[in-house]
Amino acid sequence: MSLDTPAAVREALAGERYLADRGLSIAVCLAATLEQPLLLEGEAGVGKTEVAKALAGATGARLIRLQCHEGIDLHNALYDWDYPRQLLHLRAGGEEQLYSERFLLRRPLLEALTSPERVVLLIDEIDRADDEFEAFLLELLSDFQVTIPELGTVRADRRSTVVLTSNRTRELHDALKRRTLFHWIGHPSIEREIDIVKLRVPGIPARLATEAAAFVRGLRDLDLAKPPGVAETIDWAQALAALGREEIDAEVVEQTLGSVLKYREDIEAVRDETLVGLIEEARAAAER
Repeated sequence: MSLDTPAAVREALAGERYLADRGLSIAVCLAATLEQPLLLEGEAGVGKTEVAKALAGATGARLIRLQCHEGIDLHNALYDWDYPRQLLHLRAGGEEQLYSERFLLRRPLLEALTSPERVVLLIDEIDRADDEFEAFLLELLSDFQVTIPELGTVRADRRSTVVLTSNRTRELHDALKRRTLFHWIGHPSIEREIDIVKLRVPGIPARLATEAAAFVRGLRDLDLAKPPGVAETIDWAQALAALGREEIDAEVVEQTLGSVLKYREDIEAVRDETLVGLIEEARAAAER
């Protein structure tokens, strides 16, 4: 499917049950047209990772995901050597070079570079990696190539679509940002969040979708350790719908609050009068 206009991007992502606003549609369109990596920043749960998944689904591309974490290195991300096979080869008196394609283990980045298929490469939560790993990515993001000391430079035959995500637990370096198109994804408006819930939870009663979105929006205005994102709104709406609810009340909210809030302190903070107030506001929103 073509991604050459923002309207085409919106339509393509909507076909994968992802509602993109105009800003995101433009960013994805430019990234696809200019063949530049796209860096998506925002709070956890606002749908950054889902953009890459929806892009892969819409274009028929293979999704290759590199989940970043503290201490990630080239052996996790790019390549490693199959040492047991190399050892067996030596014992058998083989003459083939030990550091050759035969003994190479491709990790996500190298797999994306060498794949004959169309690929969407998702480098998820890059802010969890360290400065050294960020620096390594510069060659990949600039030229879509990497250098393996034992083999030399590996270049991609075609540029993959690259999506990087960051929850902004730390600031990324300017050198990395300069090699990407940047887009911030914030929490959606209440109207868009309701539409997202209806799209992602087929058959949910309209009133329940509105109340769920309004209640979660009220939670975000509180001083919580971990305010819920759109992902939590969807999870909660699915739980409520699975229970056969048409609307929310204090009892069902108490029973299912763990779908929305993940810290005991946050759950305790919204008990009693706060909970009642949020429910009343959510019901009022559904009446409007």
